[in-house]
This record gives sequence, C-alpha cells and structure tokens, in this order.
Amino acid sequence: MRRRRKNLIHSASGKRQVGPVRRLSLVTAEVQGRMREREAGALRVAIASQDMKELNAHFGSAKRFVIYDVTREEWKLVEAVAFDDVSDESGEHRAEGDDRITPKVEALKGCHLLFCLAIGGPSAAKLVSAKIHPIKVRQPQSIKQVLLHTQMMLRTSPPPWLRKVLAEAGVAEKKRSFEDE
Repeated sequence: MRRRRKNLIHSASGKRQVGPVRRLSLVTAEVQGRMREREAGALRVAIASQDMKELNAHFGSAKRFVIYDVTREEWKLVEAVAFDDVSDESGEHRAEGDDRITPKVEALKGCHLLFCLAIGGPSAAKLVSAKIHPIKVRQPQSIKQVLLHTQMMLRTSPPPWLRKVLAEAGVAEKKRSFEDE
C-alpha cells in the first residue's frame, strides 16, 4: 500500500496550494501516480465516509472518499482518498480564499457518481462540471448497501440520469428485450 501525504494543487487563480490529501490504494505490480484506469464496462463510484465502513458524511465534511469500480456482477476497491482539512458543517468559510472544495473535486476526477449525505450548491456545481454526478442519500448506510443499490440500478432499467452518465462514461447499457419483461 502507498500513501501520498500532500498534493500540489493549482487553483483557478493560478496560485499553487498545498492540499492536505492522502491517497490509499492497493498497488499491484507497479507504483502508480494517479488513480488507476477504470475497469472496462465499470462505473466509478465515490462514497463520502468518515470511517470507510459507511456512507456517513456530507461532501464538505467527509474525511475520506472510498472509490470503487462497479459492474453488474462485481465491485472492486480502487482507492481511498483522505483529507485532513474538512468543513465543520456550519456553512461558514474560515477565510477568504479558503478553498476546501477544489482539492476534493480534483481528487475525485474520473469518478462518475458521488454518494454523500448532503452537498451544497457550489460544491455540486463543481462536481457536475467535472462530470461527477452527486447523489444525496437521506440516511447513513453501509458501503455494501450503496454498492448493491448501484448494481441493482445497473442490472435493471437505469433511471434517465444514470443512462446519461453511462453513455458519457462509455459504459454499454445492457439492452433489454420485450422477452426479458
């Protein structure tokens, strides 16, 4: 396993910032720099978590994001991304230019879906512009439940928003025939 403590991040203003980001991933044969390539036909899913066991965090206050590749048949852990500097869910910004959203969006690039308990409008807009679809879940639930629910959506008739995500991700949707009904 490999950990990366800090990443240099360039903000929209061009300033270099040190983002307190740690990545935990399983490394097979070679050391990898960024998130590994997505498995063919898989949907990349990020889950906001405080403990890596449950979906139990708001986007801004999430200490960790657990990332999986999900297909109709299985899921595989891709990596876990940890953050030291998270919001306290008060809605207050600490100081002008204090950007805790951009490092999270940058760390999640390549994901298709993000499951969290809550997310603010500016954060959701940044995710959507990075082609990550945020999904608010009403109650905490186990990561396994989230993954099973995602697989069920992939196996059955995906809702229109998910069909759009699948098309943009290049994930072939299983064609259902009249006989399958």
